[in-house]
Amino acid sequence: MRGWKSKIILMLIVYFLGFATGIYMLAPVPEEYAAASAGQGQSYHLPNSQEFVKSFNLGMHKCIDFIKDISIRTGTYVKQKYQERQTSS
Repeated sequence: MRGWKSKIILMLIVYFLGFATGIYMLAPVPEEYAAASAGQGQSYHLPNSQEFVKSFNLGMHKCIDFIKDISIRTGTYVKQKYQERQTSS
């Protein structure tokens, strides 16, 4: 799988990570972070629809937690397969 298939998979992973990063950067800041950094000269404003903001923010954080969990599992799996390959050689 060292040919074009691996390149496509890598490009899809990079694309979706970039997309997720863009969404995360555009997500509203949680209120406790906004209040803490408001005294540091940075100001954040919350949109009019507070319910949408909270729902979207909660969804983003759930998505990020899920991605972290999957990446840890994938890393463990890759390390395990790499060690199996090293011991069989």
